[in-house]
Amino acid sequence: MTGQSIRDWMPEDRPRETLLSSGSEALPLSRLLAIILRTGRRGISAEDLARRLLGTFSNLRGIDTASVSEIQTISGIGPAKAAQIKAALEIGKRLCREEARSLPGPSDPRWALRYVMDFYGPYLRDAPVESICLILFNKRHLQIRAVELGRGDSTGVIADPTLIVREAVRSAASSVILVHNHPSGAGEPSDDDAALTIAVRDTCALFGIRLLDHVIIGCNRKDCRSLAMEGLLQVG
Repeated sequence: MTGQSIRDWMPEDRPRETLLSSGSEALPLSRLLAIILRTGRRGISAEDLARRLLGTFSNLRGIDTASVSEIQTISGIGPAKAAQIKAALEIGKRLCREEARSLPGPSDPRWALRYVMDFYGPYLRDAPVESICLILFNKRHLQIRAVELGRGDSTGVIADPTLIVREAVRSAASSVILVHNHPSGAGEPSDDDAALTIAVRDTCALFGIRLLDHVIIGCNRKDCRSLAMEGLLQVG
């Protein structure tokens, strides 16, 4: 059926009809993307375009990392289709953020690490530059807000513990999680990461604010590191 319009396919072979009758999990990735793309171009179906998209960028993560202009280098994908693709991927990221907010809380020692991997991982794991972010919580460990404190270059970013405390006080936060990514993809904390963790922990404590964790985001989930789990948040 390659090159044939999806409208000319048998109804049971059409991606949208298959999803409606059998559920989305019954469709391969190329057909799910075809539903998002909706139409192809002359001689190329939406599923053909989807296969070209996957062939060019390998997987969903590759498509997500690609810019809109890079996606449009595929013949048949213009601004509208590129926007549809990016919107669908962003919905998936926001679903991850909703999942993060439903996690059980800091009684689980891995809670902060899992929270950050879901909330910031999809946004920062492939970022070409280093960003430092702060997630602020109330007394019930419900998120108040999340804020990017700064963005650097491939060599790093400067973090000011005073700025971190100012954001926490401004939001009436009881606790915070500090987050940053390593563009290299490695999650191993540096000496500077350890020093920053201790400085932020001690500065926050002066204002009755608890630093729950400092999480480093690497290339994959296995590369993300919790400095609390490394023992760097213990006093003394």
